Amino acid sequence: MTTPKPMTHLPNAQKTFQPPVLPTQANAFLGDVASSQHLDADKPISCGFYRLEKGAPLVYTYTYHECKIILEGSFEIADETGQSVSARPGDVFFFPKGATITFRTEEYGLAFYTGQRAEGAA
Repeated sequence: MTTPKPMTHLPNAQKTFQPPVLPTQANAFLGDVASSQHLDADKPISCGFYRLEKGAPLVYTYTYHECKIILEGSFEIADETGQSVSARPGDVFFFPKGATITFRTEEYGLAFYTGQRAEGAA
């Protein structure tokens, strides 16, 4: 018989968790809030919040697969093929490993992500 694994609950995390600023960009914030790394080091997934404030766009090349759901504000999200989307709350995106994505915002945007990567490896 296997030992039951407890769930993790992060009450009101969308409002209370403050992702740290990215070291490369003062208007971009990203932080993991949960990860399976300690349970499955070979195939971890990590999730957290990404916030971009008005200013320079963030250009990011993914080294892992990621899903992102827009929670607040808005983003202009473009890929290297020329596809561009005006993203609003409720929109869901899948970014495959190797994709280069540009994130812009006129005010701010907040998103929740889940990536196929180790904790802190974004």
